[in-house]
Amino acid sequence: MQIYLPIAEMSVNVWLILAMGGAVGFVTGMFGVGGGFLMTPFLIFAGVSPAVAVATGASQIVASSVSGVATQLGRKSVDFKMGLVLVAAGVPGSFVGVYILSLLKATGQTDLVIKLSYVVLLGSVGLMMLSESTRTLLKARKKVAVPVRASQHYWVHGLPFKMRFRVSKLYISALPPLGLGFISGVLSGVMGIGGGFIMVPAMIYILRMPTAAVIGTSLLQVLCVTTFTTFLQAWINHTVDVILALILMVGGVVGVQYGARVGARLRSDQLRFFIALLIVGMALRLGIELVAAPADLFLIAPPEEAR
Repeated sequence: MQIYLPIAEMSVNVWLILAMGGAVGFVTGMFGVGGGFLMTPFLIFAGVSPAVAVATGASQIVASSVSGVATQLGRKSVDFKMGLVLVAAGVPGSFVGVYILSLLKATGQTDLVIKLSYVVLLGSVGLMMLSESTRTLLKARKKVAVPVRASQHYWVHGLPFKMRFRVSKLYISALPPLGLGFISGVLSGVMGIGGGFIMVPAMIYILRMPTAAVIGTSLLQVLCVTTFTTFLQAWINHTVDVILALILMVGGVVGVQYGARVGARLRSDQLRFFIALLIVGMALRLGIELVAAPADLFLIAPPEEAR
């Protein structure tokens, strides 16, 4: 069944878009990430322009994150104080990201920059995660004890403006969470991602938060920042396709429930391995698209880019 998207200016198959939303929602529920790093490339592969894919993909993350946060609240694993600190920096970061995207749109370089950013970011993060998770899985198969990260002081503890986060059982400077939140906001504005696949490992290895509190807190930050980003994209760039977003949201809300059930049955090292494969696969697919010969050698630019 075909439906016309007014902002994207194209017709799409409703069942295909529902499947995309469901797949990304499944990943959100399983790994505790927003899923924007999958949604934006999926939409680009389906023929949606990168500018519309970035803005509309962010709105789908909102729906999936609401469901994910509700689940984590039931488990009492959300650190609201840490989440507020991350959001406080993420909101201005998203404003900067949306402004950067509007500048790229004015110069007509949106497609190239977004695709290249995805290849570099997903490729580097995915390869690092794949290497670490593979080593952990091999050690587990050989029954070699994986060293437990000891509680110790390092450079983060020497920074000023310390705050106590009781749920996460931390007493650290507010500067690292503010920095991570700002970076996440910029990525949300430029690339349409919640930043969860970066925030989750950063909160574990940099902030040293317990894993039980990381997923819920990350989803809370993703929810707030992407909500604000979606509003800015609609207001400044006019690239949010409401019809496309609604279809994606329906699929995402359903998929996140099943993803949470599957994720509860897998070990953390298995989860990291599977998400690393997914990230690397997306980077390779986008990289091939960048260097492959285009189907049409000549293309008329959309009206907003032509001006």
